[in-house]
Amino acid sequence: MAEVNVQHLPDRAVVAIGSYAAIGDSFTEGVGDPGPDGSCVGWADRLAVLLDQGRPPGEFRYANLAVRGRLLDRIVEEQVPRAVRLAPDLVTFAAGGNDILRPGTDPDEVADRFEKAVVALTAAAGTVVVATGFDTRGVPVLRHLRGRIATYNGHLRAIADRHGCPVLDLWSLRALRDQRAWSEDRLHLSSEGHARVARLAARVLGADVTPDPDQPWPLTIPVAPADVRRENIRWAKEYFVPWIGRRLRGESSGDNAEAKRPELLPL
Repeated sequence: MAEVNVQHLPDRAVVAIGSYAAIGDSFTEGVGDPGPDGSCVGWADRLAVLLDQGRPPGEFRYANLAVRGRLLDRIVEEQVPRAVRLAPDLVTFAAGGNDILRPGTDPDEVADRFEKAVVALTAAAGTVVVATGFDTRGVPVLRHLRGRIATYNGHLRAIADRHGCPVLDLWSLRALRDQRAWSEDRLHLSSEGHARVARLAARVLGADVTPDPDQPWPLTIPVAPADVRRENIRWAKEYFVPWIGRRLRGESSGDNAEAKRPELLPL
């Protein structure tokens, strides 16, 4: 598990979280943030480390049910019932992004299905944190889906408000608009991107963590426009076109994958 720099945990609600289950897709599984053994770490694992700090060994328990490539219906079918059974003190719910990226998807309809899952989760878990989608303004091709993502996010915020859920607002996290927050495939966060989301999630729960998740990135030397175009073409060939091909064939990178931590276990 990765380390997170913590000043202190002043909020009793944070200290009272003794168990945590994360549900979702590749974002929550941690794709783009490799650990020393090559497995995925990710923001949810990093948040679990934060919540475990300062406790007696074995007191805090954590499950990560997320699987890369999962659409909302499969998350609702497989992960939500397991999370309900586990009945943890905390659930983070980030789902629907893969649906929204598919052509012809209606964000209103996806949000309706998302809300039904929230109802089930809030009945079983102490706190359910709802995560919004990212702002894709700076991502080639995906920037054209920005309006659809914004519509879906509007629904998510309304759902969270109706059911008393804290919101992990990824759209407003400006640090994620920097390319250094993203891995080489530009579809998943980098290790530093995941670390910033973990710190934001901790703040949403009331923890006082440093550094600021929206802390400005160090200045870099500007890249020539020609080099940017060349890199965009390389990215499209190596990552985006194969990704689109899998979507058209109805395939997913997680077709044969399973949750990396399906039960609530001590860290």
